[in-house]
Amino acid sequence: MNIQHFEKGISYNDQELLIFAKKIGKLATYCKKLKDEDSMIRVEAERRPTKKNRDQVKVTVTVDLPKKILRAESRRNKVIEALDRVVEKLEPQIKRYKEEHTGRDRARRSSVRS
Repeated sequence: MNIQHFEKGISYNDQELLIFAKKIGKLATYCKKLKDEDSMIRVEAERRPTKKNRDQVKVTVTVDLPKKILRAESRRNKVIEALDRVVEKLEPQIKRYKEEHTGRDRARRSSVRS
């Protein structure tokens, strides 16, 4: 799994980077295909001045899997809060991808048809 991280207008301390890595690594536990060399996770974080202070930080995570691209975006006041929300959005997408490609979902559908 390759992880690319891009930041614009944001700097992190060591503790925040560890939290970042844990949360992104949590996504990889949901699907074995994320651990393949072909898969890639791209994390983009940027700070923009906005009228609403609660959404100054935008975090976008793109998961590039074989035959599928998953994406989630969140705007929050802090980077870690935005990343938490992105992980919450990506978890069901990854679980759905896993079911489609492991065959468990196919077996369930065939038993319903019979």
